[in-house]
Amino acid sequence: MRSDNFYHWEKENLIVQVHAQPRAKRDEIAGVYDHALKVRIKAPPVDGKANDYLCRFLADQFEVPIRQVILKSGEHDRKKRFQIHAPQKLPKEISADDKQNRTR
Repeated sequence: MRSDNFYHWEKENLIVQVHAQPRAKRDEIAGVYDHALKVRIKAPPVDGKANDYLCRFLADQFEVPIRQVILKSGEHDRKKRFQIHAPQKLPKEISADDKQNRTR
């Protein structure tokens, strides 16, 4: 992954750095922060609830089944790395044009 980018493609998989903000007022993608996609979620960071909730939120945002969203690293950190298999929709922070440049 380039240092100035927070995501890259590995064939059909989107690898994305996420900065999670639990206990937010609402669920939303809040732009890019510190080389990561900033995601605010309402769930508390207790007993893995925030990670599960974040996986469901990302699945909804990328329009994929939850089984296609995998937490690769950062289970106990705010900075997390996710693999999303064959996303059907991309947030505005991720360029759709970049999908053409993914690694094959």
